Amino acid sequence: MSAASSGALERYVPPVAAPPRAYKRPWWDPRRWFGWAVQRWRRSMQLRTVAITVVLCALAEIITGALLSARIADGLFKERVSQVKEEAAASLRGAQTTFDAGMGGNISATRTLVGDQLKAMRGDGSGMQPDTVLRVMDGEGRQWVPNSASSEAADAALTPALREAVATGNDVHWQSVTLRIDGRNEPGLAFGYRVELPPQRNYGLYLVYNLSQVQNSLNLIHGVLLLGGSLLLVVIGAIAWYVSRRALQPVAEAAATAEQLARGALDERMHVEGQDEVARLGRSFNRMADSLAAQIVQLETLSQMQQRFVSDVSHELRTPLTTVRMAAEVLHDARDDFDPINRRSAELLYDQVERFQTLLNDLLEISRFDAGAAVLDAGEWDLIPVVKRAIETAIPHAQAAGSILELIAPDTPVVVEMDPRRVERVVRNLVMNAVEHGEGRPIEVRVAGDDAAAAVAVRDHGIGLSPLDVARVFDRFWRKDAARARTTGGSGLGLSISMQDARLHGGWLQAWGEPGEGSIFRLTLPREVGQRLTASPLPLADPVPGTAAEAEAVDADDTEWFPRVAEVFQEAEVVGESQAEEADETGPVPGTLPPGLAGASAPTGAMPIVSAEAAAHEREAEYDAAHADPARAAGAPAPEPAPSTGPGAAQPRHSAHDPAPEPGHQEKA
Repeated sequence: MSAASSGALERYVPPVAAPPRAYKRPWWDPRRWFGWAVQRWRRSMQLRTVAITVVLCALAEIITGALLSARIADGLFKERVSQVKEEAAASLRGAQTTFDAGMGGNISATRTLVGDQLKAMRGDGSGMQPDTVLRVMDGEGRQWVPNSASSEAADAALTPALREAVATGNDVHWQSVTLRIDGRNEPGLAFGYRVELPPQRNYGLYLVYNLSQVQNSLNLIHGVLLLGGSLLLVVIGAIAWYVSRRALQPVAEAAATAEQLARGALDERMHVEGQDEVARLGRSFNRMADSLAAQIVQLETLSQMQQRFVSDVSHELRTPLTTVRMAAEVLHDARDDFDPINRRSAELLYDQVERFQTLLNDLLEISRFDAGAAVLDAGEWDLIPVVKRAIETAIPHAQAAGSILELIAPDTPVVVEMDPRRVERVVRNLVMNAVEHGEGRPIEVRVAGDDAAAAVAVRDHGIGLSPLDVARVFDRFWRKDAARARTTGGSGLGLSISMQDARLHGGWLQAWGEPGEGSIFRLTLPREVGQRLTASPLPLADPVPGTAAEAEAVDADDTEWFPRVAEVFQEAEVVGESQAEEADETGPVPGTLPPGLAGASAPTGAMPIVSAEAAAHEREAEYDAAHADPARAAGAPAPEPAPSTGPGAAQPRHSAHDPAPEPGHQEKA
């Protein structure tokens, strides 16, 4: 596809599906409550203050309680060991004395004596009845007294280390043991002593004390500490909530007052009491609000004066400008009777008056927006023909710049409640801006819609935009490169007016760009005026991966639609030749459109097509060359540009009072 065939191409693109709605979890899902808690944590300083205070106090209580519990348990254990140790040692040594004094040569008497002594030992102690265990230490020889144990748990609790110590030592040995009673582990103390029974056999005599009462006392202490700590945490949390609320209430009031000021309630002030730091903050905030309100009122007054001045000057300039324009048209129509220099002067005068007229109209439109007098004449219209008309206006500029304009739209109507004149102006400004900064590279215009919105995106591959440029691109008279001359005759207000038109519809006008990679301008409109936008059918990024050349190569290989495009260009050349012949005889045909865009004329009341101003700059260059070249200054005629025909031909110039082109196949829904 060459630059000679510049025009607006049309092909089918499936509609872009609307983004899915955010999934809302059911109320019983823990993740939903977790997300709510995280959101509350981030948004509430009071919640964070209370939570941090309670957590820190809980940690302090846990550490303190653990230390107290350890000290209490250690004290109880040592006290019980000290008490039981003396009793157990006296009881074990007394048993050996009893055995030595009462032993006889009778087995029965010996067994009776041993049994009575063990029973007596189990009844000793300060309220604690130990269990007794008697075990022979050597397995050889005759045994008069059998092994015995008053409790299986006590017998099982004896460790080999304690048995070994008793067997090899002559003193009382003790050890902490664990008693397994009814499936529970309970603490205990085991004392052992070696005794001798007839016939000279060594036995291990053990007393096992159950310390469950001590453990119960310790558990009670733990419960009291836990309950007291919990109640203390509740009290601390309540105190922290009250104190933080009192401390943060002025901050919350300041935030609410700031929000009211941001909404325009300039009389809103904080309530100040006392002389403390918070009161000083409130008074400082109120003084700041007074100063800001005074400056805002002053700026509003200056802005209104400026707006009134611009509006009055613009209105006052219309009458003399109309007179100057009529005189310029008379001179322009009679330019063939002038010498080359005066002819060029007449042409330049005519073109610059046209540019001045455009700037004046833009200033009047801006003044209407500033005054709040802009009115939306909305109706249900198909967006695609409106975009086509805007592209037709830019075709001569695209040809002059060497750019290819490509329209990518669905084959079904995209009906939107809109003001077609304003939307066409927005799209035309975006396309002209893309041609201005597109560096002669292809330009894609995409149209898409979903159930809630419709969008138009204009993509160029030119100099691009930086993040700072994106933030200022819609400012009035802003230019990315102040030294760069405008080639399309713009006033510098096009994008600013486009932003106001988009807001008037309740839509979005957004920009994206990368330096050296081009830019995208996206217009998003709700299907119905007043409907709130939540998403756009087109992404604000490069919708087609790869370069434009790669996209063209793919399109050229598409056998379904490329022959139709080629046929359109062939018809355009034939019709263009016939129009050229007719123009030679009768002049240019008013309102002629490229065949590829036939039937895209505007409905009644739509904005007329305005021609380009690029030829003015060419004539300026010729005018400068004529002054620099003595031969041309002496009377050599300046070369006239050949009339351009075909699909990319510049359309005849229409004024704001000319009738709009006749309606085509546009269907009003």
